[in-house]
Amino acid sequence: GIISFLIRSPYSQCIRLENELCTRYGLKEVVVVPPSDPDAIEEKQLEEEETKKMVALEAARFIQRILSPDDLLGIAWGGTMYHMIQLLNPCRKIGASFITLHGSLSCCDYELDVNTLVQRMAMAFGGKHFSLVSEGLMDSDEKIRRLVSQERIQQIFESFHHITISASGIGSLYPKADSPLSRLQYLKAEEFRWLQEKGVYGDLVLRFFDRDGQECDTNLKQRTLAIGLDLYRSIPTKLIAASGEKKAHTLHAAL
Repeated sequence: GIISFLIRSPYSQCIRLENELCTRYGLKEVVVVPPSDPDAIEEKQLEEEETKKMVALEAARFIQRILSPDDLLGIAWGGTMYHMIQLLNPCRKIGASFITLHGSLSCCDYELDVNTLVQRMAMAFGGKHFSLVSEGLMDSDEKIRRLVSQERIQQIFESFHHITISASGIGSLYPKADSPLSRLQYLKAEEFRWLQEKGVYGDLVLRFFDRDGQECDTNLKQRTLAIGLDLYRSIPTKLIAASGEKKAHTLHAAL
């Protein structure tokens, strides 16, 4: 009894919750990030951006732990992904390949756009990258068909079948619209109303899904330049980095 080991709260609570989530949803692995200041979380003083960075740090550690030179990693846009890339260890060079999971968003900051992120991630790991440089949302499905008929775009879409790891955040649209896509000049008011009528819960890789994790059936589906949800589901390892109690319903729907 001279030496004893004790995992103190909140770390013990995080480990218990990780195990419960893995069992409940049949997941490979869950990382629940403990707060930097346990008292602050109880008093709800922990800043949202600080929490996002803490989650992004664990996402960066996870990617560096599992990534191999043979992997093709698909990445989506967003603030959590931006922080994740900033927190990668630049000394860990892994000659993997990286690809955008969807087209560009002209309405977001340059540093958060997927094409910027994939370049920086490839630079951090010393690998190569491939991008969909066209807009993620087109005016018509005809424009999408013309784009996909181009040889360069066809090659990117063919590469989607070989993605081994994906990394993304997730946008929440239930119980209230908190996703950046609902605040940016990405959707028109009419398009957002269509999604609400279809019971939208969230967005993932520019795809909008309902409470059952099925893509909302609007014409946005045909006008979006992104990996399809059916193909996304087949990726062997899918990492979603999310923070905030407001995303509970959205994560449940996605899972």
